[in-house]
Amino acid sequence: MKVGLPQALLHYKYYHLWETFFNELGVETVLSPASNKQILNAGVKSAPSEICLPVKIFLGHVKALKDVDKIFVPRVVSVEKGAYTCPKILGLPDIVRGTEGLPPVLAPTIDFTKGKIHFAKAIYNLGAQFSSSPLKIFKAYQAGTKALKRHELKKQEDGLSKTGGLKIGIVSHPYNIYDSFISLDLLKKIKKEDVSIQTSESLDKKIIEDETSSLPKELFWTYEKEVVGTALHWLKTGKVDGIIYLLSFACGPDSLAQVLIEDFAQQYQDVPLMSLVIDEHSAEAGLLTRLEAFLDMIKRRKKIESNHRPDGLSANYARGSVQAA
Repeated sequence: MKVGLPQALLHYKYYHLWETFFNELGVETVLSPASNKQILNAGVKSAPSEICLPVKIFLGHVKALKDVDKIFVPRVVSVEKGAYTCPKILGLPDIVRGTEGLPPVLAPTIDFTKGKIHFAKAIYNLGAQFSSSPLKIFKAYQAGTKALKRHELKKQEDGLSKTGGLKIGIVSHPYNIYDSFISLDLLKKIKKEDVSIQTSESLDKKIIEDETSSLPKELFWTYEKEVVGTALHWLKTGKVDGIIYLLSFACGPDSLAQVLIEDFAQQYQDVPLMSLVIDEHSAEAGLLTRLEAFLDMIKRRKKIESNHRPDGLSANYARGSVQAA
């Protein structure tokens, strides 16, 4: 039995969990190739024009897995009580089933709003397709969660270990950040400028929850809460020298998050913010020009602050001097 795992969307959050789960049950997992122009074109042909770029890429990855026995596309409704995922992520199994020429879809419903028993049944029903032993299924899922926690801890430690030099925080969904084709290799371009990168994965989840809990109204989308909470924390604390918000054109929840983040940036003006909107027509030259200008502005500002700050005075004095100048 070969189960295909599309290397897109929530792959960048939960891949270690599901790969370990299936392998522990004796199932061979097949990962789709890294995103490329061919995969994008295949996805664009299968998707309505108004769907966001990450979903178009996802459909291209699904079509690249046509030779497996089944394709794993979970229906992720909610991963925490009181909040939900993007409607397009929620409806992915239906979108995939409507695409011709594909293998059967494995689509367990992950919905934490219905409680732990409902979730446990969903995992058991998924595992029961490959094993008749409830104990083996339970141990396979337990091994998967441990693998995921190890991965998350490593990401957090890697982020915290980056000290000194210019620090740029990138707020976005992991599938926008780590898919180098979608992001036009943004991470590599930033690292070439000798800049350390921070993401929401370097923050403790409680910090993000505390930041979003201070909002006048609770956000209903879990993954947008991560984006907004991270940006708000950095804007308040100044722990990064600048923030890049990477979002997809035609993403409804991201559009709302953009308004919130840019509004917060007006209140906390010590940390510069740049929003980058991407779609299948984004040009690498345009992104590189904006990125270089943004980083150059921050470097110049830090240099001016350093030159204007008398010994013993705070950084706030320096920022005031720069603004006055």
